[in-house]
Amino acid sequence: MWKSDKWKEYELLDTSDGERLERWGSCTLVRPDPQVVWKNCRKNPMWKRADGIYKRSSSGGGGWKSRGRLKQEWHISYDLEIGKKLTFVIRPTGFKHTGLFPEQASNWEWFSNLIHQRTVNGKPVKVLNLFAYTGGATAAAAAAGASVCHVDASRGMVMQAKENARLSGLGDSPIRYIVDDCKKFVEREIRRGNRYDAVIMDPPSYGRGPSGEIWKLEDNIDDFIKLAAQVISDNPLFFLVNSYTTGLSPSVIKYIIDTTDKLNGGTSEAGELGLPVTETKLILPCGSAVRWQIS
Repeated sequence: MWKSDKWKEYELLDTSDGERLERWGSCTLVRPDPQVVWKNCRKNPMWKRADGIYKRSSSGGGGWKSRGRLKQEWHISYDLEIGKKLTFVIRPTGFKHTGLFPEQASNWEWFSNLIHQRTVNGKPVKVLNLFAYTGGATAAAAAAGASVCHVDASRGMVMQAKENARLSGLGDSPIRYIVDDCKKFVEREIRRGNRYDAVIMDPPSYGRGPSGEIWKLEDNIDDFIKLAAQVISDNPLFFLVNSYTTGLSPSVIKYIIDTTDKLNGGTSEAGELGLPVTETKLILPCGSAVRWQIS
């Protein structure tokens, strides 16, 4: 398991009864987590004093309940091993999310080190970040010295990614922001002959395309990986696939990557992402990833 255990301004305090108790900077939140199937383990006193609690509605969706201390937004930072600081805006949304997935920090460390090792030797690195959300990976790659193409279908998420880059001191970095359907964008990049040294993707479990077509990860991941691999350059560095789809083993994604022609000559590793739980000293699984890098 790849643990994101270097956070100072984020902490997973405790987990129980389908929820997690978290510290995001100076704010404590309680949010649902379907992985937390264990019950009656609420030892931390902060369960009763959290600033915000997300409650699901029986009719779908949900909302935040506050004791009057929950702010609309605030900032937290993360220190990369390469000596760069990333800063992110945190905004609790009506879908329980905050705009950041802290378990991804272990991936940021992995690829930022790879990028840094190449760029300090004067070799440029171009990164394509697909389904890029609010740009945590974009900021980490840019901080390491890469030029990044950030693609997401949500204009709001892309705007927040720009804000995160600016907060991280990367406002003038070579980052290209694209609001578009990722599949259609990759198809155009192939036709245009544009190539990248690294690809990051975090595809959703389920969604709809611009013409109403249904996206289901299990049905589309093979075709999409093989499509995205076609934009890999002749001097590749890495290929990273994240997944939060329950029931889709990272070993399945690894198998797809290992049988993709454009990714021959590299090595891949599949694993879970995890966050340490302060109360129990155990690790909470938080999705999975497959990392490929050139041998």
